[in-house]
Amino acid sequence: MSSSSASQGVVERVQNWVSENKRVVIVGAVVATVAIGGAAYYASSSRGGDGDRAERKKEKKKSGKSSSKKKKTTSDADGPLLEEISPAVADEVDELALTSEQILVMPTEERSKAAASLKTKGNGAYSKKQYAKAVEYYTKAIEISPKPEPTYFSNRAACYMNMQQPQYEKVVADCDAALALDKKYIKALNRRATALEALERYEESGRDFTAVTILEKFSNEASSAAVERVIKKLATQKAQAILATREARIPGHSFTSAYFGAFRDRPLPELPENPTTGDNTLILALKALKAQNYTNALKLVNEAIEQGISWDLGKAEAYNLRGTFQFLLGNSAPAKDDFLASVALVPSLTQSWVKLASVYMELNDPAQTFESFEKAIAQNKDDPDIFYHRGQVLFIMGEYQRAADDYQKSTELDGDFVFSHIQLAVAQYKLGDIGKSMATFRKTMRQFPQRSEPQNYYGELLLDQGRFAEAIEKFERAIELENEKPPPANVLPLVNKGLALFQFKQDISAAEQCCQEALRIDSESDAAVATLAQLSLQQGKIDLAIEMLDRQAELARTEPELVGALTYKYASANQIEFVKNYPELASQLGPLARNFTG
Repeated sequence: MSSSSASQGVVERVQNWVSENKRVVIVGAVVATVAIGGAAYYASSSRGGDGDRAERKKEKKKSGKSSSKKKKTTSDADGPLLEEISPAVADEVDELALTSEQILVMPTEERSKAAASLKTKGNGAYSKKQYAKAVEYYTKAIEISPKPEPTYFSNRAACYMNMQQPQYEKVVADCDAALALDKKYIKALNRRATALEALERYEESGRDFTAVTILEKFSNEASSAAVERVIKKLATQKAQAILATREARIPGHSFTSAYFGAFRDRPLPELPENPTTGDNTLILALKALKAQNYTNALKLVNEAIEQGISWDLGKAEAYNLRGTFQFLLGNSAPAKDDFLASVALVPSLTQSWVKLASVYMELNDPAQTFESFEKAIAQNKDDPDIFYHRGQVLFIMGEYQRAADDYQKSTELDGDFVFSHIQLAVAQYKLGDIGKSMATFRKTMRQFPQRSEPQNYYGELLLDQGRFAEAIEKFERAIELENEKPPPANVLPLVNKGLALFQFKQDISAAEQCCQEALRIDSESDAAVATLAQLSLQQGKIDLAIEMLDRQAELARTEPELVGALTYKYASANQIEFVKNYPELASQLGPLARNFTG
């Protein structure tokens, strides 16, 4: 919710920028590969190579039939599964009965004809869904053929794929054999990718589907969708494994301070007449929080609860603080328990109700989310935080007018909270009322001349309108204001300036410098890391991009964030693999890649 309104907004814009400039997810590194020699797209109806096309023409001429007229099976999404039908040897010849000794003494031409006949019989059996019989024919064709033919292996793989109990391992083995003979054989790549996906070997499957998509010049939407599907499965699988073993930690300073900064300051609770050790430790925790020493605040609040707190308000505040850290750590269930314990002790502590709504929102339970807000309003209908945070939820849901109404209500109850004004302006912008939005921003900048946030977010709206020079000016003013504050500074204006310089002048070097400076100030800025990753992809610095994406994965707080970072990582790795496997096609990638960018 409000925790994502700052740094996550930048990450979202970076990802949107990439999406708008790439036709499919897997192209996350395609343009980049141009700079390192690239890869190439390749198109053919079923398998690659001029020799293969010539062979098909020759066979078509002999048979007098077009392969396009053969029956397409419903189980083969990439077109006719079987290759062209070659002329058969006289029907009276039973090629299946040929022994190894007989095969060895046969002339080469006769063996080729016999193998072709077997393939034709296999095609016929396949069209009748007699897959076991077709396998028998193709197997004998492989044995008889004087030289290995990739189509025989691929056709047999199709049989294994379509059996009532698919034999995926055999599909993979046959496709391996076919691709060893012709690495550009798209049908074999597709079948192997499908079998590997069924075997849950997602990394290898994604590699094959990526190659298919590029070789087909992104002309097949089904292939592109397969890449996205498999990489998403792989990223989700890896993310779950990481989260199961990763030690929870507090997010970066920018993210954490943005979350706590989205709530108005409240005075410290008054200690009872005879405070306990736990009571005093709680006050130390709350003071550490005000000093933005988040690690110490978490340590102290845990100690306070263990030591024992003597009065209900203190306990409620302690559960509120511990629940907040649990939420930031990505532990939604314990966070919910702490917030429920807090409001059970002191129902009037509306901040706990609001944060409980945040948890329900993250748990995808909108009914409980809005019920929590209503319970907060029932306790204090004049608490401006309630309306600000409900506005945030409505904004995320795309209910911009209702969000704007809540932001307006929040500013009416407390006009000194800068974020209500900023979010009101942003909601007006989303509603298409640009004039009113810009006026609200200008008014906010006059009201809060020493705050960097209005300058930064006004700059974002200018950037969205393509008013680059003005946007950069606002980001630079925001940076100046941040530098006047006690450290650590909020680095989002630096990251935004980098994005603006890149979009305005294509100055990647200056953009990188901004992000690197941001990381020097806040080494855990997810916005800076995400932007550097995408800038690296643009330049072909794939190794650095993957390093940044790994770092982004480390910083990810939730499973969706982690899946997003890993998706880009594996898409980039697949591009590198393609370049390694098809270096001879490098010269074709550049112009074709440009055709698929926005």
